[in-house]
Amino acid sequence: MDPWLVMVAQLPTEDPSARMRVLRKLESLGAGVLREGAYALPDTPANRKSLDELAAHIGREGGTAYALRVAATSQAQNEAFRRLFDRSAQYEALVKIVEGLRLGFGHSDPAALARVLLKQRRDFEAISALAFFPTAAKARAQQAIADADQEIRKLYFSQAPTSIGTGEKLHGRTWVTRKPLWADRLASAWLVRRFVDPEAKMLWLEGAGEAPPDAISYGFEGAHFAAGDALVAYEEIMRQMQLGTNQAIARIGAIVHYLEAGGAPVQEAAGVQTLLHGAVRRAPSIFSTRRTSNRRSASAARARRPSACPRRSAVRAAP
Repeated sequence: MDPWLVMVAQLPTEDPSARMRVLRKLESLGAGVLREGAYALPDTPANRKSLDELAAHIGREGGTAYALRVAATSQAQNEAFRRLFDRSAQYEALVKIVEGLRLGFGHSDPAALARVLLKQRRDFEAISALAFFPTAAKARAQQAIADADQEIRKLYFSQAPTSIGTGEKLHGRTWVTRKPLWADRLASAWLVRRFVDPEAKMLWLEGAGEAPPDAISYGFEGAHFAAGDALVAYEEIMRQMQLGTNQAIARIGAIVHYLEAGGAPVQEAAGVQTLLHGAVRRAPSIFSTRRTSNRRSASAARARRPSACPRRSAVRAAP
């Protein structure tokens, strides 16, 4: 049978805010409620430390608390304890959201689907952090996320990207991508203007609009710099232009890859994603389907768009 920890507490009564802080802490630990003032957790070193610290905090706030190591008296009681930590309902709700993404396949922008899936993956990690015992529901949620990720990759990544010809002139050209703009397309535009073609004219097409025949395309299927099986468009530009030795550029590439395609978490990605969402709300015209083609519009967009975040955080390190 499993070892257990039980906290028996008399919470502070004179300070409602102190009482609420304790209850929120117990909730964040994933504690199961046995009855008012009695809370259970599996016996692990991390949980013992957390409950000891919480008991000391409750004492300082004017309450009393004891963290006890206990054992179930029967297998039935042990199973009852385990059910306190059953997160199956949360996993099943997550599975419904993930499977619902299929309704958007072929209609919604794959990058938007990938962002929704990224949020669900984070929700899965948050649920799993408080699900102390394996369940079939967790396995189903994990598989649903993996299946959706593979299907979105097939939608998002180009199977046969077109490359730039050897010796082709890159300066003073028109560079084109499609709306809606997000991390990969915005960061790619910044990379081009900063390190490849400072005189580039950026063209943002709406929908399936055709690019000018002499334009260099990026960030969509069939583009000169399209995403492949392993790289997003930013990383493809970085690779073909041999910019990967610059650590700042490579770091931005890791952030963009995580925001667009998942994979290994990057510490700065959450902040950049928050800025992107904020930019969408503050400057909807930049992210709308209206066509923008002149350099002045592109310059104004760069002054407000969220790709300025990676530029502020890393461009000082670039040559």
